[in-house]
Amino acid sequence: MIDVALLGIIPRWHIRDQVPLREIARRLGISRNTVRRYLRSETIEPAYSERRSVRAIDKYAFQLSALLKTEAARSRKQRRTLKQSHEDLKELGFEGSYDRVAAFARTWREGQTERVNPASKRTESFKSTKGKKLSIRRD
Repeated sequence: MIDVALLGIIPRWHIRDQVPLREIARRLGISRNTVRRYLRSETIEPAYSERRSVRAIDKYAFQLSALLKTEAARSRKQRRTLKQSHEDLKELGFEGSYDRVAAFARTWREGQTERVNPASKRTESFKSTKGKKLSIRRD
């Protein structure tokens, strides 16, 4: 597959430097027809289809969101860990790794704090009595 940087090189070599199509194709390791197509086309950027892969966690996002919501309502000592939630999802048929569950939970929590209190990531700076600058993050 050809990248955007090579698209500028092809017309420059062919028009300015008078390099033949075969030589351009040989230098770049692509087909002569590809070189010809990019020389004839008026668009500079190649058109790639948008790649959308289905993640394994997408099927279980609703269940995991429900689990995280119920756990967030519990007190800190009564909450279950993400590893336990991962085990619950595995019993439902989830085949993904714990890292994917943790990443989903991280983004879910960030979304929850933004939804509840948009100014929750505020920091305050002040000087202590000894002249050192301190900053405190308020959550």
